[in-house]
Amino acid sequence: MRDSKSEPKRGAPDFQLLILTLLLVGFGIVMVFSSSSNITLVSEKFGYDLMYFTKRQIAFGGVGMILMFITMNIPYDKFKKLFVPVFIVTIIMLMLVPFLADDIFGARSWFMIFGLGVQPTELAKIATILYLAALISKKGDRFRDLRTGYIPVMVIVGFVAGLIMLQPDFGSCMILVATAGLIIFAGGANLKHILGSIALLILGASIVLGAGALLDQINPSEKQAGSNYKVGRITSFINPWEDPQHTGYNIIHSLTALGHGGLTGAGFGQGIQKLHYLPNSYNDFIFSVIGEEFGFIGSIIFLLLYIYFIWRGLLVSLRCSSTFGLLTGVGIMGLIAIQAFVNIGGVTRTIPITGVTLPFISYGGSSLLVMMGAMGIVLSISRDSTLPAKQERTKSVVVKEASRELGNSRYGR
Repeated sequence: MRDSKSEPKRGAPDFQLLILTLLLVGFGIVMVFSSSSNITLVSEKFGYDLMYFTKRQIAFGGVGMILMFITMNIPYDKFKKLFVPVFIVTIIMLMLVPFLADDIFGARSWFMIFGLGVQPTELAKIATILYLAALISKKGDRFRDLRTGYIPVMVIVGFVAGLIMLQPDFGSCMILVATAGLIIFAGGANLKHILGSIALLILGASIVLGAGALLDQINPSEKQAGSNYKVGRITSFINPWEDPQHTGYNIIHSLTALGHGGLTGAGFGQGIQKLHYLPNSYNDFIFSVIGEEFGFIGSIIFLLLYIYFIWRGLLVSLRCSSTFGLLTGVGIMGLIAIQAFVNIGGVTRTIPITGVTLPFISYGGSSLLVMMGAMGIVLSISRDSTLPAKQERTKSVVVKEASRELGNSRYGR
């Protein structure tokens, strides 16, 4: 008879989800090389090194892989306690950003730690997901109560979103709020409370944007570079050809790249718009490079792979027996889906450009490390969904072996 200690305590991580994650990271490294090598090769700033960004993305991917395997092997319920120090550190970093970060295009989102650029907003997204999942799972049915359940949760979301808006980073703020809304909905919040929050959010955003535009019109001489970027992005979305050299420049070249790709694409490395025409081609506009070099067919294949990856992550999360695990998994996969939609929607002129990265694909250390660490959590959650079947099979084997040994002893075998 087998010793009961040999029974598996945890299931295996979802193999498909693991492979899909690694495929996306690998494809991202390839596209970072294609979209950046021609720029860095002729630039003294980057040491005339065509692998400048690629080598860094490979390094970030390697560290991210280690981080993913570490979080994958931590039981996901441990994050109920681990999220507290992570959330506190995140809040402190967000509060320090307006004072310590460098001003880039009118926004303060980055500061240096040990020579590496860190974007606290990326960590804030995951910290908020873990916080909401832990809080909602702890409250249980009390979460549906407006005063003791819903309002405390919304105060936390509003506080974090407000800190991000101080940078200002409107795109990341909206992504965080949308992700929080998804978790709150999945957690069973009252629909009336959710609709009321959406109405207040729209009203507040309209007042802030309207007041900002009015102040710019009253005091045009006091405008600073980048201060009116929100209005510029909206006007460029409505009609980018009205100001093709300024507000409409990015989206025009993005659409030109997609149009040049046609059905089958110009071929890997053969894109034209990345050659000093399309800014941030290895970052915010990397999907435009994918569309130009792989065409409509290649873009559709990439999107189908991405959609299947998100669907697989949601599936293993919904199978989790724990409310905390379910909400955490849904929140992480929802974050990836929402951010991918915002990025791709912006470069295809489906929605206004917000300047966010395409998860796993765009160049960026903070984004890649946080996303891979988060996927490790989802893979840890997936081990819970495979556990019951394995335990059941093990128990049946133990019972059969016990019956066989009993039968042998009875008949003197």
